[in-house]
Amino acid sequence: MTMMHAIGFDRHLPIEDNHSFFDVTVPRPEPTGHDLLVQIIATSVNPVDTAVRRNTVGILEHPKVIGWDAYGIVTAVGNDVHDFQSGDRVFYAGSFKRSGTDSDYQLVDERIVGHVPTSLSPAEIAAMPLTSLTAWEALFEQMHLDIDHPADNAGRTLLVINGAGGVGSVATQLAKLAGLTVIATASRPETIAWTKQHGADHVVNHRQDVVEQVHALGLDTVDYILELSNLNQHWSEIVDLIAPSGTIVSITGSNTPIDLRALKQKRATFAWEWMYTKSFYETPDMQSQHAILERVRGLLDAGRLQSTLTKTLTPITAANLRQAHALVESNRMIGKVVLTNQ
Repeated sequence: MTMMHAIGFDRHLPIEDNHSFFDVTVPRPEPTGHDLLVQIIATSVNPVDTAVRRNTVGILEHPKVIGWDAYGIVTAVGNDVHDFQSGDRVFYAGSFKRSGTDSDYQLVDERIVGHVPTSLSPAEIAAMPLTSLTAWEALFEQMHLDIDHPADNAGRTLLVINGAGGVGSVATQLAKLAGLTVIATASRPETIAWTKQHGADHVVNHRQDVVEQVHALGLDTVDYILELSNLNQHWSEIVDLIAPSGTIVSITGSNTPIDLRALKQKRATFAWEWMYTKSFYETPDMQSQHAILERVRGLLDAGRLQSTLTKTLTPITAANLRQAHALVESNRMIGKVVLTNQ
């Protein structure tokens, strides 16, 4: 049995604790079926990583290895693989059910994997899969917008709550490519500048009354709202601002019930977006994530979509992983932090 290095945890500890992440040695997996065995070159940390660690209850019997965004090299393939071969460089966001990217090697289903852009660095590439998939599915599957016919969306407005985060930074860019007018929320000078840099037409401060600020722009309502920060905190503003027959998509969940009846008079649509749904349930449209990443690759190589990388840590070690989690947990992160071995 061939062994490999990974970084795991067995309980929730403050991220400053040296045991919050530690080195482990585990068997290197072997690919079967649609699986690719990928050597991890770079991986990024997302809020989901910190949430999984912080929501761990008790002491785990075996260390858990997490991490999702990846840039890597295919080293072996399963018998049913059709779109990839050994030596291919790939990027993906992985599955919520499988061991993660904080390891030397990882298994991933080819149906949720894309070939990498050729014009970006490994760190720039690893910053993009999870946020791009989330933003793409929210805009073009849940909101039913069409990126290929921007003229059809002229005059339509999108409010992005938390425009400076990883998903917000990508969603703003994709929405602009799709022809929408984008209003993004941000509160600090650096986050306001960041959202404008990524194409936001207007920026409003989510620490102040968002409804009043949107009205001050000359808009009574907005056609679409993408909620990426705190659904409970912003729910009343969302209800006020959504247009009749508008669409709201949230990725953050809710720790208390939300009043969907408040949307009845407006006949508004509310939808959850969870990027892992397709791989978690192996849905018939699981292959669509491969197609999305191939589209994202083309946009990145054409310079129409910009990587949201802002911080790189080298190499991939337990100490650097703790530092990356601390940055994300600070809730002041702009863009994405990536760990890389190159």
